[in-house]
Amino acid sequence: MLDARGLSCPEPVIMIREAMKSKASSYEMMVDNHAAKENVSRFAMHQGYKVSVTEKNGEYTLKMTK
Repeated sequence: MLDARGLSCPEPVIMIREAMKSKASSYEMMVDNHAAKENVSRFAMHQGYKVSVTEKNGEYTLKMTK
C-alpha cells in the first residue's frame, strides 16, 4: 500500500510511476485530495490498469489492477 496522504501533485503520480516500474499486476494507494485521486487514476488507466476508488472520511483508496 502506497501512502501519498499529505502530498500534493505531482508527487503521488511520481510515486505510482516509480512503483509501476516493478511491473506488478496490482497496486493500492491512499491519497487525501481530489486532484491526486483524479491524476493518479488517469495515469494508471493510461498504463492499462483498471482503477476502483473507495472514499472514507475524506481519504481515497485507489486499487489499480491489470
